[in-house]
Amino acid sequence: MSAPLSGIRVVTFDHAVSVPYAGRLLADLGADVVKVERPGAGDFARGYDGACGDVSSYFAWINRGKRSVVLDLKAADGLAAAHRLVDTADVVLANLGPGATARLGLDGDSLRGRRPELITCELSGYGESDPAGPFSGRKAYDALMQSEAGLLELTGDGPVTARAGISVADIAAGVQVQAAVLAALFHRERTGEGATLRITLLEALTEWMHQPMLYALGTGRPPTRSGGHHPSIAPYGPFPCADGAVHLAIQNEREWLRLCTTVLGDPTIAVDPRFTSVSLRVTNRDELHALMHTRFAALSRTTLGALLDEADIAWSAVGHVAELPQHPQLVARGRFHEVPVPGGTTVPMADPPVDSSAWPPPRDAEVPTLGAHTREVLEELGYSDQEIAALTP
Repeated sequence: MSAPLSGIRVVTFDHAVSVPYAGRLLADLGADVVKVERPGAGDFARGYDGACGDVSSYFAWINRGKRSVVLDLKAADGLAAAHRLVDTADVVLANLGPGATARLGLDGDSLRGRRPELITCELSGYGESDPAGPFSGRKAYDALMQSEAGLLELTGDGPVTARAGISVADIAAGVQVQAAVLAALFHRERTGEGATLRITLLEALTEWMHQPMLYALGTGRPPTRSGGHHPSIAPYGPFPCADGAVHLAIQNEREWLRLCTTVLGDPTIAVDPRFTSVSLRVTNRDELHALMHTRFAALSRTTLGALLDEADIAWSAVGHVAELPQHPQLVARGRFHEVPVPGGTTVPMADPPVDSSAWPPPRDAEVPTLGAHTREVLEELGYSDQEIAALTP
């Protein structure tokens, strides 16, 4: 079985998370993703932390399965090599600083002016194309976008706000880039015509913010910050028990009655005037939680889980992220495998979440050391040993 993007070359001028994540998703589908990095430190995300050998957890996560090429785009010969590489590409992705690709002649308009069949995708923070808008050219990072799009307003507990624990704006943008590139490849297959794609961090996260936006517009107030609990349904969230915690979800009045009868052991709670509807349970959330805490404090997680199963109520353990590779469901399904990272070690990484009968998961992917494939790629471009030596001092 061959992967669906086998034979497709993607050249990336990227850093940080958003576009590198999109490139990783394309590499998972079999694309030859060639990542162009600057001399010296390369992608600055390599040094975000020291969790994975010689690279950061961020870099290892979003750069497996790629080839790393070091080129100095500030030098004439390095930039010429980059353009020579782009001439072999099907797709070019970039998220350099504002205006950088245009100054280098690597923007979509310049590249597709000479190769109309090329697919290019540039990501910016706020948008640089016409109409650019008043924020064009501003720097943008994930946490700033969480604030700008209102996610920070929704996340936290009571008066305390919090950023989401993962880079949601970057991930949202990366997924949109991948989807747009796949659509453009399909368009080219049918028409022979490439595409110039442009995506912004703000608009990618805005897409994910539609539901709370519509709620706020319709009710006159944003969803309540309620920590791990649902802002408009109760009980719905994490609850401590004797030896840990469970996260349970009550979706309707039938489940509410079963929770009171089977799990809480007191059917009268179901008809307590404070709790007879979802809105009342939300209003009186503190009193409801106090009752549940008292009951759950005497139960182990195993016992409480068995009672919730008996009542046919959805629940999960409150897990710890470091335990994911040992999660019994993921272990049983064989979802993790070891991936080599720079520094001579391996780290566990999950297979792509979609199983396919038509292609295998990318089990042989590695995380590249800086410039590991520079000579290999330059030789593919026809550079001589002498020319390669001049480009890689």
